[in-house]
Amino acid sequence: MLKLFLPSEHSKSVLDITPERLKEQGIKGIITDLDNTLVEWDRPSATPQLIKWFDNMRDHGILVTIVSNNNEKRVHSFADPLKIPFIFQARKPMGKAFNRAINQMGIKKEEAVVIGDQLLTDVFGGNRNGFKTILVVPVAQTDGFVTRFNRKIERRILSWFRRKGMINWED
Repeated sequence: MLKLFLPSEHSKSVLDITPERLKEQGIKGIITDLDNTLVEWDRPSATPQLIKWFDNMRDHGILVTIVSNNNEKRVHSFADPLKIPFIFQARKPMGKAFNRAINQMGIKKEEAVVIGDQLLTDVFGGNRNGFKTILVVPVAQTDGFVTRFNRKIERRILSWFRRKGMINWED
């Protein structure tokens, strides 16, 4: 059961994930979380570096869909100026939003990767629904109430993985 919380990969930032590396793995689409994955949870819009990352993915034919548990106003105001498709109130780790994202992108499950900063929503949700997953370090050190609770559980799970030699990166 705990292996469902183990990401396929780990990256310090989404900005370190390249379209070339994804294409080598047969990836055609990214399902990404928004808050603390792409930008801080309280930042309203994309940074110049993130806009460049989205453009690079687009230029290489990698599709991107934002799948967030946040409300429509938050996700729409971030994604719409970038012309990035999105799904709000996704209810991750449930699988419906992940499957909706790949259907919208017109790709197969094995051609998609789920990227996020949380084990309990992004990684667990992606893994239990058959997706490749990449865990990124949260871009902010602060979180909302529910996420703070989740982080305590995540630290225990990551500690267990480290003790078992299943991961070798630092937080």
